[in-house]
Amino acid sequence: MSCDDNQAQAAVAVIGLGQMGTRLAQAFLAGGYSTTVWNRSPAKAEALAAQGATRAATVNEAVATSALIVVSLPDYATVRTVLGPAAGQLRGRTLVNLSSGTPQDAAEAAEWAAGHGAAYLDGAAMSGTRLVGRPEALFVLSGSRSAFDRHEAVLRSLGNSVHLGGDPALAPVYDTALFGLAWGALAGFYHSLALVRSAGVDPAEFGAVATAHMPFVTSLMADHARQADKGVFPDDDGTVEVHRAAIEHLADTSETQGIGTQVPALFRSLLQQAADDGHGASGIASVIEAIAKGRRHA
Repeated sequence: MSCDDNQAQAAVAVIGLGQMGTRLAQAFLAGGYSTTVWNRSPAKAEALAAQGATRAATVNEAVATSALIVVSLPDYATVRTVLGPAAGQLRGRTLVNLSSGTPQDAAEAAEWAAGHGAAYLDGAAMSGTRLVGRPEALFVLSGSRSAFDRHEAVLRSLGNSVHLGGDPALAPVYDTALFGLAWGALAGFYHSLALVRSAGVDPAEFGAVATAHMPFVTSLMADHARQADKGVFPDDDGTVEVHRAAIEHLADTSETQGIGTQVPALFRSLLQQAADDGHGASGIASVIEAIAKGRRHA
């Protein structure tokens, strides 16, 4: 059976129906695309079949019924284990791997897919499961540009699907970098929330003010990224020394209020390292240079 015939039968096959895989399949169905599903435990596939999906009895059957194969499994080793029996049927198809791993994992997976004649896209869901299927859900993908273009309409059923470039390792780099960004922001928020709660502030009220403050913070990210690219750090947003003094106030206040100081201690360490590197009078984005050196301040 040719791949063109397969496309007529099913637009997409989803392999792996955990929380994310289930949401992917539901988004494809909501987008009006014929969707075949397969999971090692059949119950999850049966639940989706009740919503309009076609349940494949085997992974071979799932691969055979679509030109676009979307995989959501715990790791890359599991992907090879699961797809191994159907590897011979991958030729001419596109494999989109949304499993979690490293850039090296992605490069090896792309090589494995190419060895079986499949186009390959590595990807990551950056907005969790909650937003899948909505325009604001971010999916980053890298690898074959022609495969992305060919299946872009289907992939946009998931949300804002962005192609980063031809190197399949780019998606896991972005994945881990953006995960670190989210956790950095959340760690700061959690510390702030603990601080204001210690002063009797209603958490919901603070959350609303913090949310209103975030557009300013995100504007700094865009500007500071440009500064990092040029290696020039103007002091428009305050110098390292000015911010170091402010962090001391944050640490002292936190200690006085009886809450943990782990988060301000990290900030203080980074600013101290930047100052030690001669950036005390530079803008705060010069902390990027301290981080890039890869050493820790004692």
